[in-house]
Amino acid sequence: MTGRWVIHLPITASDLMRARILARTAARVLTRLSGRVEPGGVTVSTEDQQDVRHWVFCDRLLPEGRGRCVLAVDHTSRCRPRPPGARRC
Repeated sequence: MTGRWVIHLPITASDLMRARILARTAARVLTRLSGRVEPGGVTVSTEDQQDVRHWVFCDRLLPEGRGRCVLAVDHTSRCRPRPPGARRC
């Protein structure tokens, strides 16, 4: 079988807010270790409803080809790109 494989790494948290914080932290650490991590695709779900997923990062496309927003999904400030020199995923 060819193509890409996706790693699902179950980590538990007590509520949605903590799950999103832990997922953001894990994604950022793993991004520093490997350029193959796609933080924009990170989601969380309850253990018993894994088909109902909640986004962790905003990941909106930014104007003028500046990449994607790296802030939390529910941010209220303007979207922000990765800092210059940051590893691209």
